[in-house]
Amino acid sequence: MDVQHENHKLPSVSDYFSATQLRADRWSALRETAESMLVHGVEGRQGSKLLKTAETLLDVLAPIELYWAFPGAHAFEHLRKLLEQRNIEDLAISVRRVARALASGAYRRRTIPVGGDEIDNEDYEDESALAPEDRALGRPYFEVLIVDNVNEHQERFLKNNLHRVRRAEDPFIYEPVIVPSLEDALMGILFNYNVQAVIVRPGLVLKSKNVLPIIQQYLKRFNEVEEVDALEPYEYGPEACRLIAKVRPELDAYLITDRSAEDIAGLDLGRCRRVFYNQEDFLELHLNILRGVNRRYKTPFFTALKEYSKQPTGVFHAMPISRGKSISRSHWIQDMGAFYGPNIFLAETSATSGGLDSLLEPKGPIKEAQDMAARAFGSKQTFFATNGTSTCNKIVVQALVRPGDIVLVDRDCHKSHHYGMVLSGANVAYMDSYPLHEYSMYGAVPISEIKHTLLALKAEGKLDRVRMVLLTNCTFDGLVYNVERVMEECLAIKKDLVFLWDEAWFAFARFSPTYRQRTAMSVANGLRKRLREQSHVAAWEKQQEELKGADNETLMKTRLIAPPDARVRVYATQSTHKTLTALRQGSMIHVNDMDFKGEVEQAFHEAYMTHTSTSPNYQIIASLDVGRRQVELEGFEFVQRQIESAMAIRRAVSTHPLLQKYFKVLTPEDMIPDKYRESGIDANFDQHDGWSDKWEIWARDEFVLDPTRVTLAVGGTGWDGDTFKTKILMDKYGIQINKTSRNSVLFMTNIGTTRSSVAYLIEVLVEVANELDDLLDDASKMERLSFEKRVANLVEHVPPLPDFSRFHDAFRSGSSTPEGDIRSAFFLAYNEENCDYLDLDDKLMKRLEDGEELVSASFIIPYPPGFPILVPGQVISPEILSFMRALDVSEIHGYRPDLGLRVFTESALKGHKKKSK
Repeated sequence: MDVQHENHKLPSVSDYFSATQLRADRWSALRETAESMLVHGVEGRQGSKLLKTAETLLDVLAPIELYWAFPGAHAFEHLRKLLEQRNIEDLAISVRRVARALASGAYRRRTIPVGGDEIDNEDYEDESALAPEDRALGRPYFEVLIVDNVNEHQERFLKNNLHRVRRAEDPFIYEPVIVPSLEDALMGILFNYNVQAVIVRPGLVLKSKNVLPIIQQYLKRFNEVEEVDALEPYEYGPEACRLIAKVRPELDAYLITDRSAEDIAGLDLGRCRRVFYNQEDFLELHLNILRGVNRRYKTPFFTALKEYSKQPTGVFHAMPISRGKSISRSHWIQDMGAFYGPNIFLAETSATSGGLDSLLEPKGPIKEAQDMAARAFGSKQTFFATNGTSTCNKIVVQALVRPGDIVLVDRDCHKSHHYGMVLSGANVAYMDSYPLHEYSMYGAVPISEIKHTLLALKAEGKLDRVRMVLLTNCTFDGLVYNVERVMEECLAIKKDLVFLWDEAWFAFARFSPTYRQRTAMSVANGLRKRLREQSHVAAWEKQQEELKGADNETLMKTRLIAPPDARVRVYATQSTHKTLTALRQGSMIHVNDMDFKGEVEQAFHEAYMTHTSTSPNYQIIASLDVGRRQVELEGFEFVQRQIESAMAIRRAVSTHPLLQKYFKVLTPEDMIPDKYRESGIDANFDQHDGWSDKWEIWARDEFVLDPTRVTLAVGGTGWDGDTFKTKILMDKYGIQINKTSRNSVLFMTNIGTTRSSVAYLIEVLVEVANELDDLLDDASKMERLSFEKRVANLVEHVPPLPDFSRFHDAFRSGSSTPEGDIRSAFFLAYNEENCDYLDLDDKLMKRLEDGEELVSASFIIPYPPGFPILVPGQVISPEILSFMRALDVSEIHGYRPDLGLRVFTESALKGHKKKSK
């Protein structure tokens, strides 16, 4: 429905990506409407329109407000009555209070009066504007969802009893929200990010009476709700607990039942923390709620570090900066102490005792913090790292890969993986991602490429040497694999494969129900469970019968099923600092490996010792601990806001006529070929149809595009990506971004992105577009031709991206499979006599075109795109040389223009080949 406010047309419900975004904007619109009625009155044509707008806004908000404790159903009905009574003055005051409290978060800190004879005190400060120490002193607020079909008297009884058992010493404060049905419970935990606990009582029913389209859109995601139609009513409670665990696994659920323990014991209750049998012990329930939230609120190492900083100590150890002594006594570096404040230095120490712990051999608060992180991220073990995910990648590879093992690697992965292959002595089989030539970037590795490589190795009798598949999820540009499909089909070919998923940019994904289904740990846990199910065993046996004697072509076309005895062996490395709250270089390794204890643990410990500093930064470790607390308590809210911010950018650029002249936000259609988009959905947002059903896309397609990665094509401006980033965004407007391509820039929203930041970005893009319009309006014919030529060069005349050629035969064990010994090539180049340097000129191109084999002696890594286009031991193809010559980037690591391209001499290659044999 469209809502008219004076001459301003508000967006329709279909324009909103989420119900919480709709709620926030509708309250703001209601406040504006109420204040307009106060000024203009409610008589006449204008007054009639304002009244109708207010009524419609209340109608839109009514079904959503059922799921929130503030302002609450009774207060909301009070607003309706004020409007019906035409008491516009009180309505305007009450709506203003609610809207301001919702925007500022003031309702979390104090009771906000809505209506009545209360003093009109508008001094409800914005919670975010309070000093950190003031906010830290307050008790955190949350809401408890109670699922029970009760009447008004029973609802009041439940709320009053929970209020009555509150104590002044309680560490948290909460308000209850009561909904009647299982479907309402699911909608409540999806809408209301304040919910931290759910109490499921025996009186709940199945179906919701809410019919708002945006609400039904949420329910469509959970097709399992349809399956519970066959359940008996007494099974609704256990089913609700199971579904809550699937949607929001971080929440605490409590089941109150009148059934016997024997009836409940065999049911799947998800992550239900406790079952209460037919009792109304509100104090016990209250204490359990607080204990459950405190379990996530605890930060073992951060708390230990705070306590240590308060202790008086004498430092006769390393680190003069400890306790800030070397600064406070200085005459020259006092500004450092003034800038950072005292606490960071009070907490700086080399000590591992005094309540602290050792990262290398954790037994105390660091061990406890890592265990809590494992719970939060769904792993079996989690390890902290203080020198980034580059080191995490090397730790995992060194722990699992032995010299001579074959590892399948996506060629355009982070350079740390390539160097990890060198250190481990792996034989690397590089796999090509599909190219996006038009935008000078690569996509991701199709499942067909992975299966083809595995089957080729199997045909040559090398499958026993294949150790690992290493992929980046999501990619820098936001392409997300169907993780479940990749792992299941690979395990169908080799049942003990190890998977390393580089989730450097994907740590936040665990805390969105949509994203979670494509994370390594979530899929690993699901596979562990599914492989044991009898239905899976039967499906596998049936497929095995059908595939008897099947050739590789048939296997390539078949969606393969993993054998029931497959080993689930999954590792994920995450740059916590990139997408969640942590200090720079704070990262985590998550492990979900059935064979970790028996086969890997000791090797992992040695690799961890090899790469981890003996002087880790305690502030980084503490920030990882606190970051874990945050995502367990408010990750769902923050990730939802992050997605909303990205969707706002996408919608603004795709619907703004001026921006469309010079910019384009790349859509799934632009970045994922049709054959990998089984859903057929082309874009996240359509100007006429609104938002697409993201849940369907993520459930079906081989690849999906993470909408928080907003790739903006800027070739239409006449500036290349690097120039637009540096000269326009950063130097002129102070906007920071990371990645560029020849004709695009990448904007990434994160959990710290605000709506103000989004608005500023759109303002900047509009200003840039206006300036270009003015420039072209005043341009001469020659200047216009020059501009059009620059645009054509960036948009039309784009050099094709080269595939990986192959390793030279000197570094291969056979010509029929692609793997190569990158380690021996890397170290062969240590002797300068084995190397030569060649200019990137026409003579070199002629030599390649005539069939001469020239072999790279170095990693060649241009920025952008930021991954090796050549690795040691790789044959240089004419396509690669053409791409290098067409590059106009400022950085090419491994290439010195003054010397030329570093290659192996022919004698070095012959000598190495002879030695290898």
